Amino acid sequence: MRFRTFAAFVAPSLLLMVLFIAAPLTSVFVQSFFVTQPQIQRVETERCTAGFLEQQCTTEIKNVPVLDENGAVVTTTRFVGLDNYRAVVRPDRAFAALSAWDWQALMSIDFWKALRFTLTFTLVTLPLVVGLGLAIALAVNNTMRSIRGPVIFVSLLPFIVTPVIGALSIRWLFVGDGILTRAMEAWSGTEIAMFAQGWTIELLMLFYRVWHVAPFAFVIFYAGLQTMNRETLEAAMVDGASRFERLRYVIVPHLMPLIVFVSLIHLMDAYRVFEEVVGFRSQAHVISLQWLTYDLLQPDDAGNRAVSRASASAMLTMIGIVILLVPLLRKSWRDHKGAR
Repeated sequence: MRFRTFAAFVAPSLLLMVLFIAAPLTSVFVQSFFVTQPQIQRVETERCTAGFLEQQCTTEIKNVPVLDENGAVVTTTRFVGLDNYRAVVRPDRAFAALSAWDWQALMSIDFWKALRFTLTFTLVTLPLVVGLGLAIALAVNNTMRSIRGPVIFVSLLPFIVTPVIGALSIRWLFVGDGILTRAMEAWSGTEIAMFAQGWTIELLMLFYRVWHVAPFAFVIFYAGLQTMNRETLEAAMVDGASRFERLRYVIVPHLMPLIVFVSLIHLMDAYRVFEEVVGFRSQAHVISLQWLTYDLLQPDDAGNRAVSRASASAMLTMIGIVILLVPLLRKSWRDHKGAR
C-alpha cells in the first residue's frame, strides 16, 4: 500500500484522536499544576433596619469577587506545582495513618478510600468476568445446535441493558421493601437492610459488574472457540486427556490472546467505575476515583469548582490505569515478538 493511500485512511482517525483524546488529556495535565481563583476585594457595606425613633444601622465588611466591565468575575491563574496532587492525596495524613496502622484514619481521606474500592472492584471482578465468560462460552459451545441461538440471546441480555438502568434495577430489588429483601426476610425471620452498611453495597456492586460484563467475555471466547482446530482436541481425547487437561493445555492456550484482550478492556473499564456508584447511591459508604473527580467538579455554595484538584485526581486515575495495564501489555508485546 502506498503511503498516500495509507495516510488517507489513517489521517481521519488520527485527527479525531488528537482532538478528542490527546488535546483534552494535555489540557487536564496542564491544569493539574495551576490554580485558578477569583479575585476578592473587601467591601464595606451598611445595613439599616427600622427603629422606634430612628433607623438602626450596622456596618459590615464582606469579601466579594471583583467584576470586570462586562460583569464577569475576574480570575487569576498561578502555578502551584504539585500542590493540587498533595491536596488530593494528603500524603502527610496518609503517612501518619500508615505509620500508626490506623486503617480508619487512612480511609477517612477521600482519595485513599476511593483507591481502595477501585482496586478491589477491578481486581476482584477481573477473574470472575474472565472465568464466568469462559464457562458460558464452553457451555454454549457444547449445547445442541437447535437451542444454541436462544441460549446465546438470553446470555447477552445483561450486556444489552444500559449500565445505570441495570444498577438501578438491582438496587430496587434489594432496597427497602424490595422483592429479594422481602424474600430473604421471610426466609430468615429477621429484618435485613442491604444498604445500611458499606460491605453489602460493595458486594452488590461487584455482583452487578460481573453480571453485566461477563456476556462480553462470553462473546469473545465463543468466537475464539469456533476457530479452534478440532483435530488437536480429538488427538488430546485419544491420548486420554481429561476435560480439565484439555481445558488447561489445549483450550486456554488457544484463547490466551483473547483472554489478554478481555482483561485489557475490563481493566480500563472497571478502573473507571462510575455508573455503579451513581446507580446504587453508595456515596455515603463507597466511592471510586472516577466519582471523586466528578464530585470535585461540583460547584460549592459559592458556585466555585475545584477544577485543578479534579484535574489532579483525573491524572492519578490515568496513572493507575497505566500501571495496571503494563504487565498485560508487556506479555502481549513478548507474544507478538515471539510470533514473528
